[in-house]
This record gives sequence, C-alpha cells and structure tokens, in this order.
Amino acid sequence: QELGMDASQLKKVILGRPQLLGCSLESNLKPTAQWFQELGMDASQLKKVILGFPQLLGCSLEGNLKPTVQWLRDLGLDDTRVARVISGR
Repeated sequence: QELGMDASQLKKVILGRPQLLGCSLESNLKPTAQWFQELGMDASQLKKVILGFPQLLGCSLEGNLKPTVQWLRDLGLDDTRVARVISGR
C-alpha cells in the first residue's frame, strides 16, 4: 500500500512468488524495500521492481543484494545508476 500497489498488483506479486508469504513483513520485506529506497529508488521505480522481479524481495540483503550492489559500485556505477540498472530504467 505504501508503494501505491492495488489489490490486483499485489495478487500478481504473490501468485508469481508465493514464497513471499513466508517472509516476515517487518524483518524481511520492509527492510529490503527500504534499502532499495536508500539506493535512490523512488516509489515508482520500487513498484516496478517488485512487480517485475518479486523474487528480489526474498533475497538476502547481506548475502546477496548488498554484495551484488557493491560489485556494481566497484565497476564504477554510482547509486543512481545502480538503482536504474535494478529497475530497468
């Protein structure tokens, strides 16, 4: 709801990645979404990522997402470009 997703969009996410129902909203999903926003994604970009790649919400921040983003930074991308790469913009 905070991202402006309606019921049909939420349904699409859950049907595409039912494992997300086993994730804790407070311990997993919100921190991951917040971390993406800290990279510089606006709500529109984050919504696009969640709808297009819901599996990213189930990835480990410490074990997967942060090291991957650090690798992109090491290649010379700043956080704005990293956010654009992830969101496909």
